[in-house]
Amino acid sequence: MIGSTRHRWPIHRAWIVAAVSFVALVGAGSFRAAPSILIDPLHGEFGWSRATISAAVMVNLIFYGLTAPFAAALMERFGMRLVVASALTLVSIGSGLTVWMTASWQLILCWGLLVGLGTGSMALAFVATVSTRWFVARRGLVTGVLTAGSAAGQLVFLPLLAWLADNRSWQAVSITVSIAALAVVPLVLLFLRDSPEEAGTTAYGESAADAAPTRPSPTPQSNAAGRAVGALSTAARTPTFWLLAGTFAICGASTNGLIGTHFIPAAHDHGMAKTTAASLLALVGIFDIAGTILSGWLTDRFDSRLLLTAYYGLRGVSLVMLPMLFADRIEPPMLFFITFYGLDWVATVPPTVALCRQHFGADGPIVFGWVLASHQIGAGFVALLAGITRDQLGSYDVAWFIAGGLCVIAAGMSFVIRDRGGRVTVEPALAAALD
Repeated sequence: MIGSTRHRWPIHRAWIVAAVSFVALVGAGSFRAAPSILIDPLHGEFGWSRATISAAVMVNLIFYGLTAPFAAALMERFGMRLVVASALTLVSIGSGLTVWMTASWQLILCWGLLVGLGTGSMALAFVATVSTRWFVARRGLVTGVLTAGSAAGQLVFLPLLAWLADNRSWQAVSITVSIAALAVVPLVLLFLRDSPEEAGTTAYGESAADAAPTRPSPTPQSNAAGRAVGALSTAARTPTFWLLAGTFAICGASTNGLIGTHFIPAAHDHGMAKTTAASLLALVGIFDIAGTILSGWLTDRFDSRLLLTAYYGLRGVSLVMLPMLFADRIEPPMLFFITFYGLDWVATVPPTVALCRQHFGADGPIVFGWVLASHQIGAGFVALLAGITRDQLGSYDVAWFIAGGLCVIAAGMSFVIRDRGGRVTVEPALAAALD
């Protein structure tokens, strides 16, 4: 039975929760767009090197990642609604306080620490928690949609933020992001619910009779930190965890750390206007929505290991070609890169979440939080190293080549992950798709 008759909403309550989660992830992600927009303005106003500004990005990304596994456990202890509302408020405070900063350590504190903690508290571990708790059917699809919301929030606002930075000030960017994050809090408090039981229904695709044995209970845990560390301790004994963590570190390095942080400055180095470069990244965000939803659909049907192998391999090839595509205006080859890279941007998330669920069961969302931590650590270090590369060599070219090579390595790592059921083989999936 799909859904339940125990609710009085016009659609299943799980879709309401998914919609609010999508909006919340977009709101939190909007601040993540700011680094690439503000590197040049902050360099111009304060004289800080790109490496110094990139250090703040590194702190942000690392705290984002390290907070994620504890956030998944905190959501079990205190509930998704309280954790997400608090996280959005922290993002708003951290963004707003940057308006008064005068020293680089304040940038690291506000932009790095506060916003990193806030965004990490409702990162992709939140996606895994929502999809696991509220959905039995369509889990891969929902994971793709919510992941796309998180990534879209980081990218689709870039033209607006770039316009504000060029025509108003970098402070206007911080204020806008602060308001956007805070505006989502009432929606979270009104409509987000921690579990189907709290809402008087069942998970989507789950019958009332099957509810108890098929889905982990969100019963509060007495020690959220202990639960997170315990899940890591168990998972770390398996090669699968380290393969997933390693591939996801490379994923973060090649997306948030490199493209997300340094694409706009790199394009500006070649004479392209910042607003034009920001518009290209916004297109990445638009295509990312389609690509991640498609990846979620494919994850419900095909071997997640093979999907990851294809995603990373193709991404590596595209990054190696990128230095040849930069120009002072948009040319067709760059548009092709943007389209392809957008489709592949976070397409890795649904199959990675699925593999965590298959291999680690009820601890899957928390384990994915630790895998996400590796994603952000990889992103943080590459954000810093790319900034140093630009300061020392006057070009980002070496950074693109190294990232492309790492993606090819990630493709090989994905291919050797041990299969453990929970998937549909290629032949039946193709047959089902043709029915």
